[in-house]
Amino acid sequence: MVLPSTDQQTPPAIPLRTPQQQSLEQSLVEMQTLLEQHGHVVVVYSSAAPAATEQRLRSVRSILESDRIALFKSDLPPLGLAVLIRQMRQLSVTDLSAGVVASAGRLLTHYIHAGAVLNTVAKLDRVPVSLKSHAKSWMPGKQFGVVTNPAPQLVEIGPEARLAGPEFGTWLLVAKGQLQTDWISSNLANAWSVQGLLEAELPAESARWWGTGKLVEFATFLPDLSVLYQLVTAVRRDLCHWCGLELIGDRCVFCSVTTPGYHRRDRAEAS
Repeated sequence: MVLPSTDQQTPPAIPLRTPQQQSLEQSLVEMQTLLEQHGHVVVVYSSAAPAATEQRLRSVRSILESDRIALFKSDLPPLGLAVLIRQMRQLSVTDLSAGVVASAGRLLTHYIHAGAVLNTVAKLDRVPVSLKSHAKSWMPGKQFGVVTNPAPQLVEIGPEARLAGPEFGTWLLVAKGQLQTDWISSNLANAWSVQGLLEAELPAESARWWGTGKLVEFATFLPDLSVLYQLVTAVRRDLCHWCGLELIGDRCVFCSVTTPGYHRRDRAEAS
């Protein structure tokens, strides 16, 4: 799913076709064209994607022998992943380097609260589900509030139901599936003190990801580019000793090399 740009400066995302939709040769031509047009390519994909999809991406990067292709795999659910991709698109028009934008995905993920309201958790394998919750899933009319990021949570929807949310100002994006509920707008939005609420189409992968088509998916986001930029620029930067690209965090997303001494320096700074 590709969310629309929030302003005229944010570039569009480019969905890549799956191995079922195009041959390896076509994938190579597509990626080579993107590299020629943009210089660097950051591919963001779900950890729930089929193994064939990830294998195709790795094959393309290996055959092209390019250190300008970053593969970023995320555990976020579909709507949260779409939010993250849009934030990285926003950052791509700033003075941040390709290495920093790519590695910023891991940082920004911590600021996205992603979840859903479901009619059943019988097929949910994204968060721990108790036997009691499984049993209640078979009772008609039951609904469950689930958060998978930044930490797993599950509650049965009711007057006292609460999900821990962000401790900073955010907007809430909501995508409705085949479930009727006003709990998100009447309860969750107020409890999380969201500054605004927007609606989006439900991603095509949501029903498979959550184990049911009867759901409403939601994700919080920081809409202001200046805030995103401050978060990223506040983190120490390093140069990858393998490919030479600038990065934040302990690992280069372009070549997957861990920054030498990163954790050792963190301990020294903390002391």
